[in-house]
Amino acid sequence: MLDFENFDPDAEDQADQLRFDAGGVELTGRLYRPKGIPRAVVVLNGATGVPQRFYRHFARWLTEEREMACLTYDYSDFGESAQRSIRRSDATMARWSMVEQPAARDEMRRHYPEAPLWVIGHSLGAMLMPLQDGIEDISRMIVVAGGLVHHNDHPWPYRALALSFWFGHVPLAVKLMGYLPGRALGLGADLPASVYWQWRKWCTTPGSYLPEVGAGLPLPDWQSWDVPVDLFALSDDEMIPPACVWRLGEVYGDVEQTRTELKPQDFGLKKVGHLGAFARRNAALWPTLIPE
Repeated sequence: MLDFENFDPDAEDQADQLRFDAGGVELTGRLYRPKGIPRAVVVLNGATGVPQRFYRHFARWLTEEREMACLTYDYSDFGESAQRSIRRSDATMARWSMVEQPAARDEMRRHYPEAPLWVIGHSLGAMLMPLQDGIEDISRMIVVAGGLVHHNDHPWPYRALALSFWFGHVPLAVKLMGYLPGRALGLGADLPASVYWQWRKWCTTPGSYLPEVGAGLPLPDWQSWDVPVDLFALSDDEMIPPACVWRLGEVYGDVEQTRTELKPQDFGLKKVGHLGAFARRNAALWPTLIPE
């Protein structure tokens, strides 16, 4: 499920390390700066269970090839932002999205108050953006492999893995361990139990989080500010197939949208998948995500 590639955790980042407040919780991030004045600044909201260091090559490319500053960060109780035992965590995907993603934008505005602000949302990083406050000064929203998915949306044989992840041995392991033991299960990163249970609820409910809108979650209000949205889906993404990305596009409302399905073979690549768009080996995709 959490199929990010191996990376060198000790590699030098050549970025400014930051710590900033997000609703009373301190997050750790990295700010990549271009040599001159940036033509735009980017906040990169990461995917579930993917450390910010995974995005470092893409962030450097933004600074060097697009003259943009880029802020990456880890969500609370995860990665470099982990400050307590994972078993004690009460983090949720809703908190990561509704509290911490806006806090990252506030931090970027503190450093570059005048520059156009772009947001790149990878998977979870884009899912709840339509429900957020404080979006009025976002200049552009870029969605990469972010969508509303139900377990029946996955193609076979991947669907069998998803069913096991939600209904098989994995929920039992979470109950026994008090967290998602992703490393031990060969499923990627360890995650707080509260994140797993909300993730499970949304991926096994038709409409994902939409039944909670207007109750536990705020109503979408993206189109009030008419921020343009670029949606990118990967044709070989078994976790969030293209139809699920377009479904999220409907939640952004009747705003200017572009929808692009990226096919690996068109870029000379064999496979990209759900998380691979930001892997260095797939850098051929990056000029399409962020044109000159």
